[in-house]
Amino acid sequence: MIVYGRNPVRELLRGRRAARRIHATEAIARESWLARDAGVPVERASADEVASLCGSEEHQGLCAEAAGASVAIPERRAAHVTPAVCKASAGAVEHLALTRVANMADFLAQAKRAEAWVYGADAEARVTYDQPDYSGRVVLVLGSEGKGLRPRVAGACDELVALPRRGAVGSLNVSTAAAALVYGILHFRARGLDRAP
Repeated sequence: MIVYGRNPVRELLRGRRAARRIHATEAIARESWLARDAGVPVERASADEVASLCGSEEHQGLCAEAAGASVAIPERRAAHVTPAVCKASAGAVEHLALTRVANMADFLAQAKRAEAWVYGADAEARVTYDQPDYSGRVVLVLGSEGKGLRPRVAGACDELVALPRRGAVGSLNVSTAAAALVYGILHFRARGLDRAP
């Protein structure tokens, strides 16, 4: 998850959620509060690089990578989190870190630069979901129902994975596939197979 802007980053550093790394412009990196409170590496970046990392020009010169799960949703051609979505999730959406990204393929490229492995869900993939090593940072990508992943997004994935299917069902809906895949990753890690430090 990316947090950007002076006040949000300050609150992140004061809060319970851990920051992994901070990206700051040269001027912001020299500010005393950041040097005093960061507690994590501060990497110098241009304003354009910070904007690319957080997907916004309103970054005020810095952003932080925060630990934990989050959901990235494309700004265009994707459903928004509405009151109906909150109701359907029984409020669970309030416990997720949500971010909207301008371009999903660019977001995935940025995730790879941050040492994440990117796995795309594809009903026709030859690799079953239980084969990859889910150690470390993982990004799971799901496409739209019916059309699946867009070609450029699929091409940005390190591996495409499939869930096993039985009977005449050609594919699962997105929410069911997401639940099964996330459970599979958590199961992998719970069995002590996650070798991340």
